[in-house]
Amino acid sequence: MSKTEISGVKLNSYIFNASGPNNSNLDELKIIAESGSAAVMMKSCTIEPRKGNEEPRYSRLPFGSIQCMGLPNLGYREYVKFASYLKQCNKPIIASVAGLCTEDYQEMVKEFQKSEVDLIEVNLSCPNLAGKPPVAYDLKQVELVLNKIMNLGSKPVGLKLPTYYTRNHYERMTELIQKYGISFITCINSLGDTLVINSEKESTLLKPKRGFGALSGEYIKPLALANVRIFYELLKNKVSVIGVGGIKSGSDVFEFLLAGADAVQVGTTFEKEGFSCFERLNREFEKIIRKKGYDSIQEIKGRLRFL
Repeated sequence: MSKTEISGVKLNSYIFNASGPNNSNLDELKIIAESGSAAVMMKSCTIEPRKGNEEPRYSRLPFGSIQCMGLPNLGYREYVKFASYLKQCNKPIIASVAGLCTEDYQEMVKEFQKSEVDLIEVNLSCPNLAGKPPVAYDLKQVELVLNKIMNLGSKPVGLKLPTYYTRNHYERMTELIQKYGISFITCINSLGDTLVINSEKESTLLKPKRGFGALSGEYIKPLALANVRIFYELLKNKVSVIGVGGIKSGSDVFEFLLAGADAVQVGTTFEKEGFSCFERLNREFEKIIRKKGYDSIQEIKGRLRFL
């Protein structure tokens, strides 16, 4: 009932993992492939392997998490190899690339275009690299990247975006998405430069960046819903929109569907609950759809009522 598709790539359900937790190596990716996740999203990768930021760099919170990971990964060449091993899982495989410069994006997208992945998500919104603000807040820089990556192959290319707050940002990014033929967008990445303090120890929770980190989970769900809805309206349902941020129940999934998402990714709940979360969320989501009498998600997508 909850089958969907992203840029023409079919998914057997509406929910899959977000790039981030539990998807760094081949063993973790194989477990995702065998789980109830609709696709296998790989770790955001860089040209060379990265250890990431120093510990402690992740902390669970009552309604989410805060982290300053710094893009730890094995380097993109390993994930190109992993795609070949994962092809037999019969699920879409999605690469996630996070360049440190324009040329990095070009090299990685070029190689993934020749690989076994089905979709390429270009992460323009990593908030945890010291001295490097998210590319997606500098729309001139975004256009330089898109100029380099959008004619390298036929696989659909999408953008992972940060939280936008102003109409100008939404509209200017929409123009770039349409101009360069972006196939899908993912809204939103974790919310950068937040601070959580341990009052008993009178200290920060994290060590990197003097304790500032990216906030995820239920805390950011209203922002994620707003970004999904605004882009759904501006793009007029002609570009696939993936929602991510604060999904911990089938009801949360249903809200993203009403806002206009073609599918959703799960990050914090996946980190906290493990691989079983996909089956649970799918079960809860399907129950809501059946109870409301819908036969498919297409009947519901974007049908948000306004008071």
